[in-house]
Amino acid sequence: MANQPSGVPVDDTTLTEQGLNAPAAPAAGRVLLLACGALAREVLALKAANGWDHMDLTCLPANLHLYPEKITNAVEAAVHKHRASYDDIYVLYADCGTGGLLKAKCAELGVEMLQGPHCYSFFEGNANFAAHDDEITAFYLTDFLVRQFDAFVWKPMGLDRHPELLSMYFGNYTKLVYQAQIEDPTLKIQAEACAERLGLAFEYRFTGYGDLKDALASKAASDRAG
Repeated sequence: MANQPSGVPVDDTTLTEQGLNAPAAPAAGRVLLLACGALAREVLALKAANGWDHMDLTCLPANLHLYPEKITNAVEAAVHKHRASYDDIYVLYADCGTGGLLKAKCAELGVEMLQGPHCYSFFEGNANFAAHDDEITAFYLTDFLVRQFDAFVWKPMGLDRHPELLSMYFGNYTKLVYQAQIEDPTLKIQAEACAERLGLAFEYRFTGYGDLKDALASKAASDRAG
């Protein structure tokens, strides 16, 4: 993993392939946020904006999402690695394709985790996301996935080598939904270009940080109360 810098996290490619280390020698009384590398920028932005200085961040490589069967074991190993150094560990993953295994493992380990099936849901808000009746035919991107579209979509699916596979992979989708965490015209243009490459209609939704913000705020409040 890459070392955690002050302020801005390391680049997206490093977050995808290596993740982000927790501080080497945390002080007593601190909380560790154990997150997916795809959430690093958002978590650090929320920490800075809200003064949650008692929380440290470590991230597993974002590309674990290409192999969801590996996520549960990776989270378990990270919890064991850091448990002795922190008063509490909060897992910033949703189910993320683990079929309930991650939730069961977190319960076994005695650590809290985010609620929801995946980041598309908690960024929009789990209740709002569940209300959409066309979710099954929508392909979703977040800010991170727009920036890392080739690494997470185009190349892993082999579309860089076999563009003829496009209709097989995306023939049942009707649109690409870009859930924006920040209002960035450049990212919106990039997302529209992704939709065009996939041959899908484009829909823009500004979600902000959704339930991620609320969950961290609730965690911070409980830390203060405790």
